[in-house]
Amino acid sequence: MNGTQWIIFILIIQVIHFLGTWKLYVKAGRKAWEAAIPVYNAIILMKIIGRPKWWVLLLFIPIINLLMFPVIWVETIRSFGKNSLVDTWLVLLTFGLYIYYVNYFLDVKYVENRDLHPRTAIGEWVSSIVFAIVAATLVHTYLIQPFVIPTSSLEKTLLVGDFLFVSKFHYGARVPMTTVAAPMVHDTLPVFKSRSYIADVDPATYKTSIWNKLQLPYLRLPGFKKIKRNDIVVFSWPADTVYQFFKKQAGVRKPIDKKSNYVKRCVGVPGDSLSIIDGYVHINGKKTVLPYRAKPQFLHTVTVADQFTTASIDLLGRENVSGNVIRVPASSLEQDRAQEVINAMHLDKISSDSAYTYYTGNISNQKVVNFLKAEEVKNMALFNLTEEEAKNYTGKAGITDIKKFAYTIPHTDVFPQNAAYAGTSDNMKTIYIPEEGKTVPLNLEVLPLYEKIIKEYEGNDLVVNGNQILINGEVANSYTFKQDYYWMMGDNRHRSEDSRYWGYVPEDHVVGTPVFIWMSVDGINDGLSNWKIRWDRVFTTVGGDGEPVSYFKYFLIALGAWFAFDYFRKKKQAKTEDQ
Repeated sequence: MNGTQWIIFILIIQVIHFLGTWKLYVKAGRKAWEAAIPVYNAIILMKIIGRPKWWVLLLFIPIINLLMFPVIWVETIRSFGKNSLVDTWLVLLTFGLYIYYVNYFLDVKYVENRDLHPRTAIGEWVSSIVFAIVAATLVHTYLIQPFVIPTSSLEKTLLVGDFLFVSKFHYGARVPMTTVAAPMVHDTLPVFKSRSYIADVDPATYKTSIWNKLQLPYLRLPGFKKIKRNDIVVFSWPADTVYQFFKKQAGVRKPIDKKSNYVKRCVGVPGDSLSIIDGYVHINGKKTVLPYRAKPQFLHTVTVADQFTTASIDLLGRENVSGNVIRVPASSLEQDRAQEVINAMHLDKISSDSAYTYYTGNISNQKVVNFLKAEEVKNMALFNLTEEEAKNYTGKAGITDIKKFAYTIPHTDVFPQNAAYAGTSDNMKTIYIPEEGKTVPLNLEVLPLYEKIIKEYEGNDLVVNGNQILINGEVANSYTFKQDYYWMMGDNRHRSEDSRYWGYVPEDHVVGTPVFIWMSVDGINDGLSNWKIRWDRVFTTVGGDGEPVSYFKYFLIALGAWFAFDYFRKKKQAKTEDQ
């Protein structure tokens, strides 16, 4: 739904409100026309029901208003003496339309200066719960959202089991686009395992569905900073078509704000020219210098003196084992079609000597093994390590050599999944990261880079007719981008699904930035009995220079000081009252 459609929708709501309440306004001593003026009618209604004017703001905040509308309905009928449980249920179950019945068919009187406090303990409890949910939803949606790191894509910087507070106000909070959704949950209702929002996600009908016409257009509140290169960013996964993780199902088309949340490092910002060479990101031709806390991990070929021992594997980390190494005799490579077979098996060359050539990869076909006379090397393997670890481990536990490894055989698994841009996770050709308002030449050669942007992210109709590109029915030789785009990657280079595979992240997919780790649990995916709190990470900041410092002890000191102050304050107050 675009801006004009939303204005029309809001006006229709105003008409419905006027027709259902104008008599009640009159009975409360107001004028009938006051029920017809948008916003002003809400201010007057707050006076009628005895509630503060700032409640009006809550009625215009997406998601929050879904919680406030039922409260206003109940408050309205109670202001005219309809206090029974039956009345309450009737107004809730009819989505407020019971007010029409009260307005036109009942002879009610306005209860001036009514008692606003609930008459029962249950009423008090319900009232407290409702407003606690409203406050929590407001904070969750527009200020700070809790988040837990589920995967190791930013390992060494953010660990699996880190519980974060993600700031939405740094870059400006994104106003929810999905207007009918459960508060404080993302795309799935706990326990029920069903969608937490109302929308048509069927790829065949999502564009025309009436339910999806209720979507708000993209809007972001003002922030106080822009995304900078190397910021850690939480965003809605652009390629998300997953209905439920770990289940094979037909793909769905989720609303943007209900796509799965990912967290990566922004290595490229709008306007950058980005390439990847031997695993290193280059921006505008220069190798990126990452911040101190970033600990990128790469594949390394580790060689030991004889064979891997428990000591060497424990030092390197069992969880870091990433593949074996095979060797092929030089004589085998002289056979006809030997190199063709090597390429077909996607074997990446590591090194060679006078007798053998060493490759990373596996050969499951025994005929190929026999043809190449390939065999596994017992004293070499691939491990996922930082470059600092590679330096420190060399010469220990029988380790004789550690060399960084990068995939070089190009394929189309990487963005944009096109033969003209074939590459690897470690080596990608230079691409331009689109900037809002910038125009690029458009032809069949560059179209694979921008096709998804034009069709999916910016909602155009794109057709290729021979050598011509038609956008919205017109021949196009250039394209002007409507929003900014970013390039997101994990520090754990070979254990991260990121922009190298699904491309750019649109600005309207940005959620926020992690600012604080309030809890960290080692072994969070291994069952409760295996959980161990990483105390050195509790109450640490995500950004900043130097090693992270825990502020947990300072928090405990401050908390203890507050309890002590509160105890003596109450004791002094009680003593004063006794006198």
